[in-house]
Amino acid sequence: MVDVAIVGGGPAGLSAGLFAGKNGLDTVLFDTDGTWMHKAHLFNYLGVGSVGGSEFMATARQQVDDFGVDRRQDEKVTAVEASGDGFALTTADGEYEADYVVLATGANRDLAESLGCDFGEDDTVDVGVSMETSVEGAYATGGMVRAEEWQAVIAAGDGAAAALNILSNEKGEHYHDFDVPDTASAVFGGLIDDE
Repeated sequence: MVDVAIVGGGPAGLSAGLFAGKNGLDTVLFDTDGTWMHKAHLFNYLGVGSVGGSEFMATARQQVDDFGVDRRQDEKVTAVEASGDGFALTTADGEYEADYVVLATGANRDLAESLGCDFGEDDTVDVGVSMETSVEGAYATGGMVRAEEWQAVIAAGDGAAAALNILSNEKGEHYHDFDVPDTASAVFGGLIDDE
């Protein structure tokens, strides 16, 4: 059993994977490479001057891999169901169990529907700001929760919100993933507590 299973390898899924893996959660990510990013060229992604979508995806995947996420390339999840205190996921290659699941399948909402997640009037998956669905421990991100705002930077933010909420649940307090250089306390004049 893993801590977190992420279904989808676009910006939302990879962002969730990065934050979960970076912060020590045992994470598996299923990536069928069906992301719309291969058709994109990013000029509107904060911090990125200009990059092709496929190049962006290669960099994002490498980051996730570097943080130890078990990325299952081209392994499609065909079913997700609640199981005990977590979730059971089925693929053609096997079955997996996870404490949490993050659905990041773009506009495809089939897994969320079969899991029993509530939907809004606009046929999007109903979530709060933490990205948690009506099914405890199940999160939905990106295009599946938004009728129109299908932007890579928004999807990545949704994935980060889901992972940070999972981390907060696991740690028993609000968790913030905020890295600072060793010299930050000098730069900020003591505004940051030294540990």
